[in-house]
Amino acid sequence: MTRRGEVLIAVINSQKDFELARSQYWYRMPIAQVEKLKQQDYWFPQWLAFYQTKVFGTEAYAVNYYARVNQSHEVYRWELFPDQPRDAKSEQRYCKLELSSLERLPQPIVSQRFRRVTFIPTTWEQFKTARTIKELLIHKSA
Repeated sequence: MTRRGEVLIAVINSQKDFELARSQYWYRMPIAQVEKLKQQDYWFPQWLAFYQTKVFGTEAYAVNYYARVNQSHEVYRWELFPDQPRDAKSEQRYCKLELSSLERLPQPIVSQRFRRVTFIPTTWEQFKTARTIKELLIHKSA
């Protein structure tokens, strides 16, 4: 049985964050976002896919990569970035999602118009068949 939230599309808007996911196999989400997804019963994702923003040039405005979520931990920002100064920002709480190796989709899931994407919970079936971001937003019954 599929359920909305088994795949979570997450925005990735910096090369540094993409490199962390690709080489260190993790992604961070603000705890507030996790709580919103829990309230809607869209948590815990089995898969995480990345919507890339304009900084990714030819790969921008599309989902090109995804990974299996192995586990998650609640952490402070300073635990994720120990080399950064300890300040108010470093005390923020995140959910650290530990990932498998990134896999590339055979065909990107593209945005046909500008939209602010943060997190989109979807099903595995919709994820594997979607060609556009709009198709991920449609709530099909499982």
